[in-house]
Amino acid sequence: MASLDVHRLAAACSRHLGGPYEIDELRRLSGGASRETWAFRAQRPDGSAADLVFRRDPGTTIGQTDRATEYLLLQAAAAGGVAVPAVRFLVEDEDGLGSGFVMDRVDGETIPRKILRDHEYATARPQLVGQCAHAAAAIHALPVDALPRLAHQDATTLIEQFRGIIDMLGEPHPAFELGLRWLSERATELPRSEPALVHGDFRNGNFIVGPDGLRAVLDWELAHLGDPIEDLGWFCVKSWRFGQVQNEAGGFGSAAALLAAYESASGRAVAEEHLHFWEVFGTLKWGVICEMQASSHLQGLVRSVELAALGRRIAEMEWDLLDLLDPDGFEPPSRAVVEPTAAASMHDRPTATELVESVREYLERDVMTGDGRVAFHARVAARVLAMVERELALGPQQYAAEHQRLLSLLGTDAPVRDQTVKLARGIRAGELDDRRTDVFATVRAAVQAKLAVSNPDYAVPAR
Repeated sequence: MASLDVHRLAAACSRHLGGPYEIDELRRLSGGASRETWAFRAQRPDGSAADLVFRRDPGTTIGQTDRATEYLLLQAAAAGGVAVPAVRFLVEDEDGLGSGFVMDRVDGETIPRKILRDHEYATARPQLVGQCAHAAAAIHALPVDALPRLAHQDATTLIEQFRGIIDMLGEPHPAFELGLRWLSERATELPRSEPALVHGDFRNGNFIVGPDGLRAVLDWELAHLGDPIEDLGWFCVKSWRFGQVQNEAGGFGSAAALLAAYESASGRAVAEEHLHFWEVFGTLKWGVICEMQASSHLQGLVRSVELAALGRRIAEMEWDLLDLLDPDGFEPPSRAVVEPTAAASMHDRPTATELVESVREYLERDVMTGDGRVAFHARVAARVLAMVERELALGPQQYAAEHQRLLSLLGTDAPVRDQTVKLARGIRAGELDDRRTDVFATVRAAVQAKLAVSNPDYAVPAR
């Protein structure tokens, strides 16, 4: 669904909230690759109004709760003292609006880079690690018997789930296989505890923040029962630091400060190794989710340049995963110098590279200015075109180098994809365990080459 019927929305508000209502200031908010988010004002004839948000799904996504469950979760969280938007009503079939719910709009900022950068949040930033730790502790303390029915997903279950998703998508990722092996070997060593509510997407970007700090926790669609430290590991994944990579806890502060604040709020001490396990899992999880999102675009379920671009972000998570698994072998990738190539062609100039360059420049010069969803997607599109430019210039040499690396490791003179499939299967089966150093070096070189195209500036160590 790309549009929202304002008349149906008004009728739904009137029916559920006791109307009549008219809808004003309807706009779709930026972001939301997997879910649509619409802000609007519900206006009554007497002049009273409510600022509301409608969250709905464009389609079905693996691993997400249904909207009725999420609606009940938000109610339970509010009753348990967790800062969340108040839910107003769950959309029903007769409303003709799809699957979703309406909640109050909470004033504040959700865009991580603004929270981490703007002067308006300078006072809030030093408080956010502690506030987020206390919010996580409150979530994990909610009585399980007060929650709607949720899946129980412990570490072993989650590892198998994501291994299954990788197989279903059918793309070989040796770095992911290394991560899955590492996680599987350590999952049984995790501390045992009673299953607790896990938010599942507890991170910078899913918080509403004001000058006073944390105001609400959003996006509960991945909630389940399991190990609560999963939330803290996800919070520390490098992608959710948004450039402030030295601050492991959401870009706000240190992991040590997070664990200290969480212990103070929950009464539970968490070992660094426990947090590290879930950070490794979270990094792999985000890489697989990016692959899932790109697959949604490629299969035509939701055609979106944003989803397409996420497919090329997988290399970032692969790099971070390798760094977490083998920090002693980490060397920041050098920035590739992209020189224009004169590939053989029967066509007149501009060349394909020059045509792509012209469209990118148009987006950067004429479309990206300002705010809003169009500008956001223009920025994404410009980054995609820059990737294409770099791949046109670097691709042939990269392919030849990767073929030679895989030939040296596996002894198979086959196309790169076939050799990559063989490498991934060999890692999973344990057939290459005696060549760990060579395997890591080969996988790292492949990921570095992908980064040279997808994000050549992604060269800052995770630690």
